[in-house]
Amino acid sequence: MLENYLIVHKSILPDYYEAVLKAKHLLEEGGADNVMQATKMVGISRSTFYKYKDFILEPSRLSDGRKAVISMLLSHETGVLSTVLSKISENGASVLTITQSLPIRGKASVTITLDISAMAMPLSNLLKEMDSSTGVENTKLIAID
Repeated sequence: MLENYLIVHKSILPDYYEAVLKAKHLLEEGGADNVMQATKMVGISRSTFYKYKDFILEPSRLSDGRKAVISMLLSHETGVLSTVLSKISENGASVLTITQSLPIRGKASVTITLDISAMAMPLSNLLKEMDSSTGVENTKLIAID
């Protein structure tokens, strides 16, 4: 997963990247009640915040209880979700939440929040493993924190 990122000194980046981080901090620490207030306080648009918020990470925060949110479509067949959960466990991640929709046309949408702090392998490998499992389609990383 982290092979998709570069570490770049912030002095060469546009100012709004750092403003996105400041807005995220305000929201996390209670300095702002909502995104509109946080973005106004740091001087960026809400669209800028939403465009970059999941892609700007601070290296110092990468080890703080890392979480990932993934989504996928699962076939409505016995054992498919169990197989996914086994792969998660085998790779050192643990499930924090699972949200599953009712199956429509034999497919259910599933969103899983994972604690990935103990994983030895890259998250991208786990996503590929899950996506190649029978009955699993369209596995996507939604967010990482």
